[in-house]
Amino acid sequence: MSQPSSSRYTRWLLPAIILVYLILATLYAAYTPDWQAPDEPAHYNYVQYLGEQHRFPILKPGDYPADYLEEIKHARFPADMSIAPIRYEFHQPPLYYILAVPVYQIFGGSLLPLRLLSVVLGALLLLVVCWTVQALLPDRPFLALGATAFVAFLPMHLAMTAAVNNDTLAELLLATVFLLSIRTLKLPGSSLGQREGTQLLILLGITTGLCLLTKSSAYIAVPLALLAIALKHLWIERSPLQGGLKAGVVYALPAFLLGLPWWLRNIALYGGLDFLGLERHDEVVAGQLRTAEFVSGRGFGALVHDFSLTSFRSFWGQFGWMGVLLDERIYQALAILSALALVGFSIWALRTWRSRASHSRWQWAAGALLVASGALTLAAYLWYNTQFVQHQGRYLFTALVPIGLAVALGWREALRRERAWPLAAMLLVAAVALRLAGLLPNWPLLMVIAAAVALAIRWFLPRSLDPFVQACPYVLLIALDLTSLFFFILPQLAG
Repeated sequence: MSQPSSSRYTRWLLPAIILVYLILATLYAAYTPDWQAPDEPAHYNYVQYLGEQHRFPILKPGDYPADYLEEIKHARFPADMSIAPIRYEFHQPPLYYILAVPVYQIFGGSLLPLRLLSVVLGALLLLVVCWTVQALLPDRPFLALGATAFVAFLPMHLAMTAAVNNDTLAELLLATVFLLSIRTLKLPGSSLGQREGTQLLILLGITTGLCLLTKSSAYIAVPLALLAIALKHLWIERSPLQGGLKAGVVYALPAFLLGLPWWLRNIALYGGLDFLGLERHDEVVAGQLRTAEFVSGRGFGALVHDFSLTSFRSFWGQFGWMGVLLDERIYQALAILSALALVGFSIWALRTWRSRASHSRWQWAAGALLVASGALTLAAYLWYNTQFVQHQGRYLFTALVPIGLAVALGWREALRRERAWPLAAMLLVAAVALRLAGLLPNWPLLMVIAAAVALAIRWFLPRSLDPFVQACPYVLLIALDLTSLFFFILPQLAG
């Protein structure tokens, strides 16, 4: 596609994506029954306590009433059952709750305005995601739009950005750390030691400090930013180690100073080195199912099966308190879309590696940051699940920037005209092999055949329709968002 044609599309697509997101997220915020989002009562009680008591709460034994929580969830949070005892998020860093208190006070504690605060933070996240990918690939505007659309319309993420929690703010700040890190890598020459570079490092440090005050999962901002600084000095510029250490100090100082008061407060309250309150949290949530108990009762094989299946489903959409599942055929269709994205991304990665000499050092360094983000997020998710049975794919959303870009790259490659026949043949061969092995039931078989036929038809479409073909997966996600809300969440959770 020519540059003028590309510019004509991209000028209005980003506002359109954000507008559609705002409409969908507002629908989720308005129609999702009260408290029917993961941990929402506990987050709301934190905001309420801070707004009414004017001091930060302290996590205490009894703040996770396991039996009562199961009872109130089973009863669908009726008005005569109070959410007040549900306080197990009282250990969380304070930044989101400080931002939410004015909304709580202005609207008299109403739930919907607090949900809409998360919606607004989600819209800001979309802007930063788009800017980040544009900074990384300035000559590929449709990739930036694709990554942004994926983050906007991923059903589970949409539902979480329409609920009361600190997740969206953490994702926004982490994405901003990504953006600033990429700009750090792109600075010409040795400008990290100059005024512009110093200002950027300080801003990166402040943003990291805000991550430290938002959510423990956002602490991966520290190694990511330090990796960016190290790559800039030691690999891109190949400057003396002393310059890299100085830049690291300039970055780390504001981040450390912002986080220090909260850490000292937690150590004073919870004792030892529990600067995040996580040890106290593990003591309080004694009623949660632990991984060791699961393995002893059902075996390691069952753990791997449940972990894989539930993580996949809950990444795409498993709503409420993990109790609202979509139709199994929808998950099967999402598995096909995921497989196409994986194959397409693999093709892109292989082609990029073969032409690696044509890419600048800062782009490879930025790619390393994206890989590191995914690896750290996955490692944290796996580590958490070695302790508690928490097979919730939404915990991977801290890596939505690299995931969104990888999916956008994968779908772009898979939907190219020249890939149509090879991918269609590959799907048919895979379908036959799996069917013969007895691993592919009727419905998945039909969907794989339908996908292969659609890819074959794609080869005959004129090139003028390429942008619309590339947009198809994201349009399907919008349809899935509406289907999830009105055909699954509401029927299953409405009182």
